[in-house]
Amino acid sequence: DGPSPFCPSANLCGVVAWGRLRPGPCSLLQGLSSMCVLPNRAQRPHFPPGGEQYRNPTEVQMSQLVLPCHTNHCGELSIGQLLKWIDTTACLSAERHAGCPCVTASVDDIYFEHTISVGQVVNIKAKVNRAFNSSMEVGIQVSYEDLCSGKQWIVCKAYATFVAQGKMKLKPLAPQTEEEKMEYSIAAERRRMRLAHTDTLKDLLTHSTIRSCLYCNTVVPAEKTRVESVELVLPPHANHQGNTFGGQIMAWMENVATIAASRLCHAHPSLKTIEMFHFRGPSQVGDRLLLKAIVNNSFKNSMEVGVCVEAYRQEMEVSRRHINSAFMTFVVLDQEGQPSAIPMVKPEAGDGERRYREASARKKIRLDSYNNVSALKTLVAKTSWVLATEIDKVRMYTLEEDKYLSFRIEMTLCIDATQAFFLLSDLRQRHEWDRHYASAELVQQVDEDDMIYHVLSQTVSQENKPQDFVILASRRKPCDEGDPYVVAFRSVTLPSRPPNPEYSRRETMCSGFCIWQETAELTKVSYYNQAAPGYLAYVTTNIAGLSSDFYVTFKACERFLQKNKDEITVGLQNL
Repeated sequence: DGPSPFCPSANLCGVVAWGRLRPGPCSLLQGLSSMCVLPNRAQRPHFPPGGEQYRNPTEVQMSQLVLPCHTNHCGELSIGQLLKWIDTTACLSAERHAGCPCVTASVDDIYFEHTISVGQVVNIKAKVNRAFNSSMEVGIQVSYEDLCSGKQWIVCKAYATFVAQGKMKLKPLAPQTEEEKMEYSIAAERRRMRLAHTDTLKDLLTHSTIRSCLYCNTVVPAEKTRVESVELVLPPHANHQGNTFGGQIMAWMENVATIAASRLCHAHPSLKTIEMFHFRGPSQVGDRLLLKAIVNNSFKNSMEVGVCVEAYRQEMEVSRRHINSAFMTFVVLDQEGQPSAIPMVKPEAGDGERRYREASARKKIRLDSYNNVSALKTLVAKTSWVLATEIDKVRMYTLEEDKYLSFRIEMTLCIDATQAFFLLSDLRQRHEWDRHYASAELVQQVDEDDMIYHVLSQTVSQENKPQDFVILASRRKPCDEGDPYVVAFRSVTLPSRPPNPEYSRRETMCSGFCIWQETAELTKVSYYNQAAPGYLAYVTTNIAGLSSDFYVTFKACERFLQKNKDEITVGLQNL
C-alpha cells in the first residue's frame, strides 16, 4: 500500500515564496519617467471595450530609466532610490482606493533578487490587495527591463500598509481575478503575522544565547560600526501632503546602514533583505532627522544592521520623536558572486546584547516563518481544480501544477461551522477518525491559535519503523463575511523533540481544512493536501484505491463530527 493522503507520511510539500520591496521620491523629475494611473471606476471591475485586458481599478504603474545620477559606486541603481520610487507608486495606489491622502504605516520584508544597471528600465506595479477598517495592504512588484534584448526580470515583491488620514472607514474591495482573490485571502494572514511579530520575537528570545565564533578569527566590537547622521527635511523631500516622503526616509536609512556594514567588513556590501519598515509617526519640512545605525549581529555570510530615526524641530531640543526603525541584512560578494565570510561582532553590554539576541531571533523568523496558513490559502484560491471522482456525496478534486499534484476532498454536513472548526483543529482527537494517526501530544502552545504537536503514525516506514511528525497546527477564524474557517498543518523543527532512533521522522508541508458555513444548518468541509513528486507514481497507478481511501477516511471524519456536534463546550475549552 502507498502512503495515505490523510497521513503526514504522504510527504506533502507546500512552498510559499515571500517577496519584498522598496520606495522613493526626492527627484522624480530627474531623468526620464513615466507614471500611469488607471482611471477610477469606484469598485466596479474595469473591463475596457473591445475585449481589452482587465485592469485593476487601484493599479498604478511607474517606469523609470536608470541614469547615472540614480546609481551607487558600482554603477547599479541604489536601493535608496528604488525605495523612493516604490513608496511613491504604492502611495498613489492606496490613495486611488481611499479617495483621500494616505500615509505609509509599514513596509514588509523585502528580498532583492537582482541588481539593476544604468540604461535599464525599472517597472513598478502597485495595487490594493485588501482594505480593512482604516488601513489597506498594497502589493508591489518590481521588475527591470533590458531595452536592447527586451528581456525582463523580477527584482522583488513586497507588501506595504497604508493608513487613510483622518482614520476614515475604507470601502471594501471586490477581487475579480484568481490572483486578486488569492492575494485578498492571504492579506488577512499577513496582517495577523505583522501584528503578532513582536510576540513571536519575544518567544524566540527566551531560547537565544550569545554564541561563540567557530568560523572566523576576526572579532570586531559593535561600537566600531556605529553611524550617526543628521538630515534636514527640505521642501523637495516632502510629499503633496507636507509630510516627509516615506521613501526618502527609507533611502536615508539605507545609506547609514550601508556605511555601518562597510565598517565591519571593510568592503562594499550588498543589501539583500530589509526587515519591516515601521513608521511610528510623521515628520515635516523643517524637521531634523537623526539617523542611527549599528551592526547588531553577524553570521557566517551575512550581517544585520539596525537603523532608527529620531525627529526634532530645533537644534536645542532635548526630547526627540522616534519615527521609524528597520533592520537590514547585508552580504559581501566575492569575484564569483558568492557570499564571503563576515567578521564576528562583539556586542556591547546591555542594549547591545539585547540587539544581538533579537537579530538571531529575526533570522529564525525569516528562515522558519510560520507560513502554513498562507500556503494553504494559496492552494485553496487556485481555480484549476478538476473533479476526479464522487462517492456518496464525497467529492475528490485534483490539481496538477509543475511537479506537484494536489487533492481536495469535500462534503457538506449538517453541523455548525464553528464546532467543526474546533473539533478538526485539535490533533489530539484525530485518531478517533483517522486510522493513520496513533496519537498526538500537544508539546507547545505558541499562542491561542497556534499549537505544536508530536504525532505518532500507524504507518510503518521502509526501515520498518513507525513514523512520527512534529506539526504546527494553526487555526484562523473568518476575517470577513464569506471567509472560511482555516485549520492549516505543516512540519516544524522543535529542539525539545529531536528525531528519535525508534521512529522514522517524516514531514508534511501543506495540508489542512477550510470550513464554510453555507446555510444556517449546512457546513461545507474541504480538506486540502499537496503531494510531492515522489508520491505521483503511486497516485497515477492507484487512483481508484486512493479515492476509496479518501472516502473511507472522510466518512469516518463525518461520523466523528456528527457524534460531537452538540458538545459546545469542546470549542470553548480550546479557546
